[in-house]
Amino acid sequence: MKKIIMQLDTLSCPSCMQKIENAVSQQPGVSDTKVLFNASKIKANFNPDEVSPEQLSAVVEKLGYDVQSTKVKEA
Repeated sequence: MKKIIMQLDTLSCPSCMQKIENAVSQQPGVSDTKVLFNASKIKANFNPDEVSPEQLSAVVEKLGYDVQSTKVKEA
């Protein structure tokens, strides 16, 4: 497992946070998804054999949010 941290542009409301969290957590191989509203960050554990960081960023961007940067670490 690896951990991805995505820095977003500003989140404007708590419902945005829930929408992003649900979409990311439904991807194959993803667990422990958390959206940090005040920091505008998403943290999630993922299996790189099932989903890539680029795919996870694309899910968020498809919802209309800009991913400014991503970091991947060992979980």
